Amino acid sequence: MNIPEYIERPLYMDRVMQYVRKDIIKVFVGQRRVGKSYLLFQMMDRISALDPDGDLIYINKELYEFSEIRTAGDLMDYIAARRRTGHTLSLFIDELQDIDGFETALRSLQAEGNADIYVTGSNAKMLSGELATYLSGRYVEIKVYGLTYNEFLTFHGAKPGHSSLENYLKFGGLPYLKHLPMDETVVFDYLRNVVDAILLKDIVSRYDIRNVSFLQRLTRFLADNVGSLVTARKISEYLKSQKITLSHNMVINYLIYLSNALLVLPARRFDIVGKKVFEIGEKYYFEDLGIRHALIGYRSTDINKILENVVFMHLKAAGWDVTVGQLGGKEVDFVCEKGGERLYIQVAYLIPDETVRNREFGNLLAIPDNFPKKVVSMDAVAGGTHLGIEHVSLANFLGSI
Repeated sequence: MNIPEYIERPLYMDRVMQYVRKDIIKVFVGQRRVGKSYLLFQMMDRISALDPDGDLIYINKELYEFSEIRTAGDLMDYIAARRRTGHTLSLFIDELQDIDGFETALRSLQAEGNADIYVTGSNAKMLSGELATYLSGRYVEIKVYGLTYNEFLTFHGAKPGHSSLENYLKFGGLPYLKHLPMDETVVFDYLRNVVDAILLKDIVSRYDIRNVSFLQRLTRFLADNVGSLVTARKISEYLKSQKITLSHNMVINYLIYLSNALLVLPARRFDIVGKKVFEIGEKYYFEDLGIRHALIGYRSTDINKILENVVFMHLKAAGWDVTVGQLGGKEVDFVCEKGGERLYIQVAYLIPDETVRNREFGNLLAIPDNFPKKVVSMDAVAGGTHLGIEHVSLANFLGSI
């Protein structure tokens, strides 16, 4: 096949290259349209260079030519007809979840040996749950997100600055936007179509949803409440105000469906002193800010919500596990953990005076440990430290990866 042109994303290539030719299935998981297909293309080029005489098989379940591959048996027959004895197989499958019983085929191929397997999927529960059950210890999940700010600059041929940062905060980081003018009408129309595809293909069809109207209302509710604690009770009360009655269990299920489709990502609350995760009350952030704005509009009055969302997603792309910190009656925006390290982040729009400074830095100063702590804001003169806590401008923070 002719591989289309692409812009490399080293953030993910560097992570996956360490598993090349290892007896482990490489799984790219992410929301639709975040660029998983093009990561497969990048890997195909690299594998072809490493093993030009190997068998490379590519299957994309979104293309009609592969529509007859519906089951694990169909998949095995397709591969058998194209595989040569004695040659290493490099298998690439895009949107794996559309093949019934795919896990049995992958397990069989892996047992046979001499197969290097790369797949993508758009549903976290299906991949994480079923692969974990059938391929325990035999696969690695590479979580793929929309473009980081640095990637956004590269894709759009832009330079760091106020204009590019504003476009990133307004339109988000889906890679296809590089082909569109940075115009609200054009971009938001495209993003609303992406939302419709996620809701219909990854939620309504998969879970046999009947109340599509409520699913859409819930998605908009989450968009309007980014960075706020969300509970089933709070949503139920909102619905009652709209003269809609649904059980708490149904609300919880719909929240799970939206999270499984990776449209939104939950951040659970973490007791910093007690070192435990609360079971009730989460914050939800959108994988892509542009999608959030396409749903409810881009409003400058939402700047604090927008900044929290973009910082949260930047931390996730950098590989941090992120929770919302609880310290008595105070809240720390993000508690981040990775490889035994911990980092505390407080997000603010601006710090114009001593009162705001004391509030934003004070929450971090109250934490009884010596892990790094940062305040991130849009202040043009952000920099240096305050009582040992680093103050970082949003642009510099987002430029860190």
